[in-house]
Amino acid sequence: MNAAPADQIRLLDVQALDARLQQLAHKRKSLPEHAEIESLNKDLTQLRDLLVASQTEESDTSREQTKAEQDVDQVRQRAARDQQRLDSGAVTSPKDLENLQREIVSLAKRQGDLEDVVLEIMERRESAQERVTELTGRVSSVQAKIDDATARRDAAYESLDGEAASVTKEREVIAASVPADLLKLYDKLRAQQGGVGAARLYQRRCEGCHIELNITELNDVRSAPRDTVVRCENCRRILVRTSESGL
Repeated sequence: MNAAPADQIRLLDVQALDARLQQLAHKRKSLPEHAEIESLNKDLTQLRDLLVASQTEESDTSREQTKAEQDVDQVRQRAARDQQRLDSGAVTSPKDLENLQREIVSLAKRQGDLEDVVLEIMERRESAQERVTELTGRVSSVQAKIDDATARRDAAYESLDGEAASVTKEREVIAASVPADLLKLYDKLRAQQGGVGAARLYQRRCEGCHIELNITELNDVRSAPRDTVVRCENCRRILVRTSESGL
């Protein structure tokens, strides 16, 4: 393949812009905010799970407290009815009076036991409520950190994408001035060679694979017409000759 030396030099400009686009894409993918957001999201998921568990516990103890208070109220009402019967004098049989008094005493003990249960449940519920409050605050704090990191990431995206758009436009302009067949070969090699399709020959060394040409390879390059598109024997990239090639 033949191409004017100036066209081959322009190919290096295209390569430099492609390298910059690769750098920008890598930087976009490697922003520290990515790892930060991922870590924070894991923390948030765990905290939300704990919050749901605490809210469930609070809800369960609330129902448990309501049921226990109803039990206390039932015993209290029954004791009040018995006391009213006792006070009314309607029960005259000694045996019935004894049974009624015994039941009132039993109900008082039962009421006391149930009230202790209510207190224990209330303590557990209060502890669950405190845990819910604490976890709600922690969830909000972590979410705020995620929002902040996301905003920073998006700002970095905007900056990088803006630069990438500018570089892409510049590449389009320069690539348009490169012969189509030479550009096609370059793009093919770039895809095969890790993003580098053309390299400068600098001081007898290919800047693509960084290997110095041996004497035979140098002689072949020296003897090749200036418009011949030469390739590196080691990496097969397009080897662009300049005044600094050391030929």
